[in-house]
Amino acid sequence: MDTSVFGKRGVPWVLLACSIILNIVLLVARVHKGDAKQEAAVQAKPVAVAALAAPAPVAPTGPQVEWQQANLQVTGTFERTFTQLLGGGLGPQVSQTVARLFVWDVNLRTELSPNDAVDVIYRELGNNEIDIAAARLVAAKMGKTFRVYKWQAPGDKFASWWNEQGIEVPMQLKNTPIKDYQQVTSLVGDGRGHAGMDFKTPVGTEITSPFAGKVLRANWNWKFNGNCVEVQYPDGTLAKFLHMSENKVKEGDSIAAGQVVGLSGNTGHSTAPHLHYQLNQGEKVLDPVAYHGTMRRELDAAAKVQFKPVVDALDGQLVQKTASL
Repeated sequence: MDTSVFGKRGVPWVLLACSIILNIVLLVARVHKGDAKQEAAVQAKPVAVAALAAPAPVAPTGPQVEWQQANLQVTGTFERTFTQLLGGGLGPQVSQTVARLFVWDVNLRTELSPNDAVDVIYRELGNNEIDIAAARLVAAKMGKTFRVYKWQAPGDKFASWWNEQGIEVPMQLKNTPIKDYQQVTSLVGDGRGHAGMDFKTPVGTEITSPFAGKVLRANWNWKFNGNCVEVQYPDGTLAKFLHMSENKVKEGDSIAAGQVVGLSGNTGHSTAPHLHYQLNQGEKVLDPVAYHGTMRRELDAAAKVQFKPVVDALDGQLVQKTASL
């Protein structure tokens, strides 16, 4: 008789033993995985976010939305820093919105360091939209602190963001194709592979040609571009105005600098009302910031007097969490 454990009669016992061992291993792995998930959830919990009363200068006009404050120390990329604190849904949204304010002065991919601190007062508006009341970035490598405060200057259609000296933080294009807009939401070279500059603005905002030129095309590739116009400038540069609600010129038209070419919209492959402004020389994409040049507005003396209490109030809220940084 074969008494070896590997004999025919021993095979079932071997299989049973293997099955028991495998189940134990899987159970341990499952428990460990659960612990890891729980730990990650704890790390992502916004424990450093405190509810704030809505600052009066930027109080909501609709249903009251609670303001939140986040205080972070940079760990890796800007987006990773916010995601670790606020989670994978809210973190990237807040990060991208704050980045749009600091990107004019700081290269967020090369000029940040682990010693930097970011403070922000924000609120969720729904539809993946984040509103920023104030933000501060301490850039240790640069030896500078950058501040932004949201405020609607007298005579402006929309609020903008200004530093503590009353100088507008987001730059404006010289000879801009659109005067009234809420925010620049995308730039050429911002890391997203975008070929144009996006201006967030309500449907129906007037769009003008920055320079004289000739309309070469209209409404081509409508599925992606929506209502669109392509204008050739005198130096041969092609300017594309995409996602409009209405065209005001047609193919073959000669147009003057400042002439209205269309109204902003949300047509084609677009998820929100905006103007996509793109410049090309042949297949080469040009950066509108470099092509046009930029400028920054400064509040006049009377406006600065009105703006000062806004800065003081928002600074008072931010300092509660940043005094120890």
